[in-house]
Amino acid sequence: MNGRRPEQHTAGENHNPAGIGLLALLREDLRSHQSDRRRAGFRILVLHRLGNARMDLPGPARKLASALYNPVWHWATLRYGIELPYTVRVGRRVEFAHHGGIVINGWAGIGNDCVVRHGVTIGVRGVNEVDELPILADGVEVGVGAVILGGILVGEGSRIGANAVVVRDVPAGSTVAGVPARVISAPTQEGAVS
Repeated sequence: MNGRRPEQHTAGENHNPAGIGLLALLREDLRSHQSDRRRAGFRILVLHRLGNARMDLPGPARKLASALYNPVWHWATLRYGIELPYTVRVGRRVEFAHHGGIVINGWAGIGNDCVVRHGVTIGVRGVNEVDELPILADGVEVGVGAVILGGILVGEGSRIGANAVVVRDVPAGSTVAGVPARVISAPTQEGAVS
């Protein structure tokens, strides 16, 4: 996966993870947010999951659900400071830690067991590259204020340091920091981090 939007990824489909029902997925999301229903990250993720689930409804019901969803999405984005369009593929057990300042462009992808902290931007590098968005593999942790841009893949189990600007692929298991971000630790052959 190189971070480019897959051709089969369209706005008219349900992008919730397969293999788990909506209620079970929401319970899992709640546990990922320390079982606190008041957390902004949990609330925005509930709206995200419902926005996706409406895509499975038949025509008239889907139109009605969309008429309700769209204004609520705009209100929630302003209220909580987290912009998470339903077209972003969000895996299971993802935590949006802390309130606000999170912007994720519409075709990006977030794997399972990821943590995204406040002040993070995940999106396009420039107006001429709108189809090239980052993909976060499973187990990625994104530090406060990090910016991840362009058609890149952040490898499994990687850590993005606070305020890092990531514009190149990140090898699995690495820690990156700085502007522009550089690998400051990477796994060795035996799997330990150097």
